[in-house]
Amino acid sequence: MISISYLFDILKYLIAGLGVVGISFYFIKPYIIRSERIQILEMKRAISNQVLPLRLQAYERMVLFIERINPANLLVRVNAPDYTPQELYSMVLADIRNEYQHNISQQIYISSEAWATIKKVKDDTINLIGNIIRTLPQGATGTDASKIILAHLSQMEQDPYDIAATIVKKDLDLIF
Repeated sequence: MISISYLFDILKYLIAGLGVVGISFYFIKPYIIRSERIQILEMKRAISNQVLPLRLQAYERMVLFIERINPANLLVRVNAPDYTPQELYSMVLADIRNEYQHNISQQIYISSEAWATIKKVKDDTINLIGNIIRTLPQGATGTDASKIILAHLSQMEQDPYDIAATIVKKDLDLIF
């Protein structure tokens, strides 16, 4: 049979061992927490190093998108001398939608404000061209439509495409 003094000795050693483990943990805990924080920071830095080039590329592509849907550039690419205004509108609409679909995944890497600006300038461009096409007289050509669209843009006090590009660039400045 186990004696009470033997059990008492086991209990003393158990309590002393637990005390040593507790005190050790108390002194080592700050080092463990610091090590965890360092690992988290290193992981964030590694992720940032991988994501930063993707974000920069996204902003670059969005500025390029704005330039490509600017009617001054878009109408040169579409080149509309033999088209009716409705054919021109269909081609412009298809071009803008293709550009947009090609760049839609970039919204992951840019701010919500920048993406909203991109969507607004796209929608405004489609509406502007559509409204002008609808007001053209019967028998107008695609070239007539292009001239009126460009004249309308030149009469604006502020270029909406420059404003949109500036907003996107300011958003990019926040990264740095």
